[in-house]
Amino acid sequence: MLLTLLMNSMEAMKDVRVPREVTVTSRLDAGDQLLVSIADTGVGLPPHVDEIFNVFFTTKPDGTGMGLAISRSIIDAHGGRLWATTNAGRGATFFFTLPTAA
Repeated sequence: MLLTLLMNSMEAMKDVRVPREVTVTSRLDAGDQLLVSIADTGVGLPPHVDEIFNVFFTTKPDGTGMGLAISRSIIDAHGGRLWATTNAGRGATFFFTLPTAA
């Protein structure tokens, strides 16, 4: 799942001429959740951001539309949440939470 998000970030930056950066951060959020973010300086997200998590929705010419849907189902199954936002400047940030207790 983390690999899917990192690969998507790298693919989003392949045709970008500005400095390419992927930033991964993690922290405890509200004491019982791990919050991880993956930010990039790529092309950003489509206007209807939540559609990217739908099965078979893709913005890639050769995409299957399965990666983000599967990633979200894995996170959901473990009691977490996966979402994305458009960055203020350029690119996108994907966030996910997971509970710290089993």
